Amino acid sequence: MFGTMVLVLMGCGVAVSLNCTSNCAEVANAGTVIGTALAFGLSVVAMAYAVGGVSGCHINPAITLGALLSGRIGGKDAAMYIIFQCIGAFIGSALLYLLTSNVEGLAGTGANDLQAGVSVMGGLLAEIIFTCIFVLVVLGATSKTNGATNNFAGLAIGLALVLVHLACIRYTGTSVNPARSLAPAVFQGGSALSNLWIFIVGPFVGGALAAGIWGIIAGCNCGCCKKAE
Repeated sequence: MFGTMVLVLMGCGVAVSLNCTSNCAEVANAGTVIGTALAFGLSVVAMAYAVGGVSGCHINPAITLGALLSGRIGGKDAAMYIIFQCIGAFIGSALLYLLTSNVEGLAGTGANDLQAGVSVMGGLLAEIIFTCIFVLVVLGATSKTNGATNNFAGLAIGLALVLVHLACIRYTGTSVNPARSLAPAVFQGGSALSNLWIFIVGPFVGGALAAGIWGIIAGCNCGCCKKAE
C-alpha cells in the first residue's frame, strides 16, 4: 500500500507538474516526457529498496498477477496485494488532488487516457505489449536463477519502467499498472474514466502473457540454456 501510494504521488505528481498529463502527446516536449518517465522509474527504484525486502514491492496488480501465474505467490496473498495496491493508489491520488486543487495553474491527477490520434485498439495493444515487456523484466530480474544479481533487481526494474514510459507515453500516457490508472481516473473523471477499462484489461493481459513467456524461458531445456546454467 505504501509503495503504490508513493509511486502514484511521485510519478503522477511529476506528470502534473510538468504538464505531461492526459493531453501529453499534444503539449509535452522531450523534457516533460523524460522527466515523467524518470519519476515513475525512480519511484520504483526507491520503493524496491525501501520495502522490497518486506513485500517484494510489487506495487502493481499486473506484476502480482504475473507472480501468481508463475507460482511465486498464492491466490490469497495476491488478492490482498491487489486490494492494498489500489488503496495505496487512492491515497496517493487523494494527496495529489489536494495539492493541485490548492495551487493555481495545476489541474488533474495524472490520469491515463488515449492520446491524440490513437484508437482504442491501438491503446489496448500498447498497454498489453509494454506491460508484457515490463512484467517479463520483473520476473527475470527477481528470479532465483539470477543469484547475486538480484541485489540490482530494483535498479533494473526501475530502468525498464523508464524505458517503457519513453516508448508508450505517446500512445496512452503509459499505465502498465491498473492501480496507477484506477485512482487518478476516479478523481479526474471524463474520458479518463470512460477509457479506464483499457488500462485495466491491457495490463492484466500483458502480465499474464509475461508469465507465460517467462515459463517458457525458465523451463527451457535446450542445450544453450543448460550450458548457461
